[in-house]
Amino acid sequence: MTRQARPARELVAALTAALAPAADDHPLLPLIEAGAAPLPVLAGIALEQRHIIASDRRAFALLAERSGRGTACAAFFGTLAEGETTALERLGAYEEACGLTPVAIGEYLPRAGCQAYPAYVAWLALNGEPAGVALALTANFAAWGGCCGRIARALRTRYGFTDEACGFFDFFAAPAPDLERLAVAAVATGSDDAHGEGVASGAHYGRLLQSYESMFWTALAP
Repeated sequence: MTRQARPARELVAALTAALAPAADDHPLLPLIEAGAAPLPVLAGIALEQRHIIASDRRAFALLAERSGRGTACAAFFGTLAEGETTALERLGAYEEACGLTPVAIGEYLPRAGCQAYPAYVAWLALNGEPAGVALALTANFAAWGGCCGRIARALRTRYGFTDEACGFFDFFAAPAPDLERLAVAAVATGSDDAHGEGVASGAHYGRLLQSYESMFWTALAP
């Protein structure tokens, strides 16, 4: 491990731990785990995510462009953009399991509380320091992945969803060592030590991302 990568890895671990939500922080998740969330609520996750994915994919592509060709940050954000494409491909099976039709998907009006998260990601794409954004997103993705893992287990055990229908959540819940490596390299570009200016804003970005994600779950709760 290089001299630069070591503090970057420590920064990622520290912010991830600081932003980790408690088991009951998001009111919808316990309902899903208990099998008490009705199907229209489950469908709402898919409907909102279709809008979020489209926005985030463009935001990550812009961050990659802003970071400069061939840089560690560009590699990280480019991989995130590709991941959103994969997520969108897997979302269809979940939508079908929730009983959604193309007409219902097309006519759905997203909720402000759910779309605050991608709106802020879009703001970061325009204004954020790339290394700090990489740090914030990596910490937030750890929390999001944990939520997806909880949902995937509940969908199988409480709702009888197939593996294919759970594939969207499995994708985000699965370990991603290659992405973690890219994230550490991206964060390292902004810091020679644990207090580098390039990542100083990462904790602030991450705190807001986590707050907006909490708004997402709260807005969907019945």
